[in-house]
Parts: sequence; structure tokens; C-alpha cells
Amino acid sequence: MKKLSLLAVSVWLLALPAMSIADDLAEIRRQIDALQKEYEVRIRALEERLNAAEKEVAEARSQAQDAEQAAEVAVAAAPVEQERSNTFNPAISLILQGSLNSYSQDPDDYGLSGFQLGGEAGLPAEGLTLDETELVMSASVDHLFYARSTIGLHDDGDGTEVEIEEAFVDTLALPAGTSLRFGRFYSDIGYLNRMHSHAWDFRDQPLVYRAMLNNQYTDDGVQFSWVAPTDLYLRLGGETFRGARFPGGEATDTLGNIQTVFAKLGGDVGSSHSWQAGLSQMWVNDVDRSSSGHLHGDSGQEDGDSFTGDSNLTIADLVWKWAPDGNPTDRNLILQAEYFYRHEDGTDTFTEGGDSALLDYDGRQQGFYAQLVYQFMPRWRIGARYDWLESDNDLAVINTGGLDPNEVLEETVFNSDSHDPSRWSLMADWSPSEFSRLRLQYNHDKSQPFTDNQWTLQYIMSLGAHGAHEF
Repeated sequence: MKKLSLLAVSVWLLALPAMSIADDLAEIRRQIDALQKEYEVRIRALEERLNAAEKEVAEARSQAQDAEQAAEVAVAAAPVEQERSNTFNPAISLILQGSLNSYSQDPDDYGLSGFQLGGEAGLPAEGLTLDETELVMSASVDHLFYARSTIGLHDDGDGTEVEIEEAFVDTLALPAGTSLRFGRFYSDIGYLNRMHSHAWDFRDQPLVYRAMLNNQYTDDGVQFSWVAPTDLYLRLGGETFRGARFPGGEATDTLGNIQTVFAKLGGDVGSSHSWQAGLSQMWVNDVDRSSSGHLHGDSGQEDGDSFTGDSNLTIADLVWKWAPDGNPTDRNLILQAEYFYRHEDGTDTFTEGGDSALLDYDGRQQGFYAQLVYQFMPRWRIGARYDWLESDNDLAVINTGGLDPNEVLEETVFNSDSHDPSRWSLMADWSPSEFSRLRLQYNHDKSQPFTDNQWTLQYIMSLGAHGAHEF
């Protein structure tokens, strides 16, 4: 009996590990079942959240589509409302400009050796001068047209001259990137010509603009342009003008006396650099262009030169701009240059003391400027510019008209005296806000064989709404 008991005890002891393992397995199975149930609950919750999120996205897309359709309707209806508001509320701004000028030479004797100058290409008067006041009004007339007018008030010493600098209409709805401008406007040749004086980086225009375009060319005409649907900015255009202003001559009754074509190409390099290059051509036909001469005391006739013939001008321009990550607020740099080449062929009538001589004139003239403007901190900029001109004019006296031919060849403005005009300019300006600017500028000017040290302290004040300037 004892043997049986001992045997039973031995069997029970041997079975204990197996029973323990079985209990462990059962516990593991219960834990696995619990985890499966927990994860099933979590998965169902995630699936429900996913379904809800998908519904929200679908609803948001539907609302966005509805808003887009509503916006399209609003845009289609906006011109009517815009026309009503712009009819009574055009954008109006007033630009005040003045300067304090000092010269080491007499500004009344200013000239450019070898070049005929227009009436606005001289120097401002010495001392405190009211340079120009601009009254600008612009608005979208309706959904088809935009209009702008700029009225300039100039102080010429003897009084105030009022001039309509621009008064043009732009089309807004022509197809395929095309547009039409008609009225009076600044030509798009070159880079600086279309910019108003308050947007210049220096107090004055480069010498090439002074010599060949009377600072800026504006006239009555029509412009057609096209912007290509390309990654790079590409704009092509052409203009036709009456030719009533320098480098044209007497006003004509029809368009076509001056014609231009231009091409603008530009793009970005990374996020901090942008550039634009341009090529322009101007043809001036049947010029009757007089110099800014003076009245002779005895005869009452105006002394000076009057050119009649053809004048062709080619301009190449390049602008490179840098701003950290495309933000020019704190720092930016602008490198800018233009090259001019002009060929003129015709006759020059030289008048002095009531007598006139006729000369055969064949002129080839060229020049360029390069400038660098750096905004090194908010509101402060510095800049440097270099100008250079050259003339190669062939002159021959056809009819002396009672004048000494040698004196005629010596005194005509087309005589370059073997001197190439040049100039260095330095400037620094401070803009307390986007509406005001103070500028100090120095010119080491050798437009003539002698040096003229020119100092200018300029102010520019803007009142009212004014649109952003172009590139």
C-alpha cells in the first residue's frame, strides 16, 4: 500500500510542470485574445475617423468648387461695379520734386560736344529750384479699358509751364497676350525711357538719354505689344508716333514720322536673382529738328542748328537685380547698363546773326552708361554711375550764306572738337518711408573739354495712391 502511495505521489510531482505550462499557455491565449479585441476596437475607431475625414475633404472640395464658381461669377460682374467706383474714385497722386544745385561752371553754357540738344536737355538752374510737380490720375474705365494721365508742372525760371506728359488708354481684353495703347505716352524703347523722373535712381538722366532723346521721348502715338506664353518673360512690341518731339521735329498730321520696335526678355536665377535684357530700334523720318538755341538781339532770329534728314537709333539694355530670397526690403542691389548707337544723314542749317549756312551732315554717334545701386540697409542706398559719349560727324559746307565756312564748321554743335563727353556720378539717398526721399549727388562732369563739379541735394515727396513701379 505504501508503495502505491509513493508511486502516486511521484506521478503527481512529475505532472506539476506540465500543469504549470498548461496554465501559462492558457494565460497567454487570454492575453492574445484581449489584445486582438483591443486592436480590433482601435482599428474600427481609426476606420471611422478615416471615413469622417474623407467626408470632410469631399465636403471641403465641394465648397471650394462652389466658391470658385461664385468667384468667377463675381469677377464677371466686377467690371460693372469697378466702372461705377472708378468713375468717381480714380487713383490720384501728386509728386513733388525739387533740388538745391551748385556748379563750378555756368549752367547756361552747358552743352555736349558733337551733339544737338533739345530744349529739356540742359541743366537745372543754380540754387533752389522747383524741378517738377506731377499730377497723376489713373483708373480702369471699365472691363475693356484702363486710362492714365500725367500732368507735369515745370519751373522754367520765367514762370510755370504746364504740360501733359502722358494721357493714354490701354486695352484690357485683347486675346492671346496682346495689348494696345493709344494717346500720348513714353516710348518703351530702352530701359529708362518709360520711367517717370521720381523713379530714377539718380537726380538726372544718363548722358546718352540727354544727348539722343532730350532726356525722355514722349509723343502722340499707338503701341501694340505681345507677351509670349513662355517660362521666360518675353514681350515684343512696336510703336508709331507723330514725331512732333525731339528727336523728331515739327508736328505732322499723321502717324508714322517716328517708328519703333522693341523686345524685352527676362527671368529669374534661383530665388535671389532676376534679370531683363532689351533691344530697341527707332527710325525718325524727315526730321526737322532745331537746337535749343537763343534769339539774336539784332535780327530777332534764333541762332543754332536745324537738322533735316533721317535718324536711326539702336539701344541695347541689361538690368540685373539681387535681393536675398527675393525680398528687397532690407538689402538689394541693382546693376544696370544701356548702349546707344545712332546714325544720322541729311543737312544742317546753321544760323548766326540772321545769316544761315547749309552743311552736308553724316553723323555716327554712340555712348553708354553703367550704374550700380546698393541698398545696404532699410531706407538707405548708395550708387555710382559712369557715362560716356562719342561722335564721328562728317561735315561739309554746301552754302555759306554770307558766313565764314571755317567759323561755321567750328561753331556748329555737330563739331565734336575731338572731345568725348564723359561723367562720373556718386549718390546717396535716404527714404524715411515709401512716400519720401532725400538724395545727395555729385557729378564729375566732362561733357565739354573742361570739368564741371556739380552738387545736388534733391527731395521727392509723394501724396496719394501710387501704383508699383515696373521691373
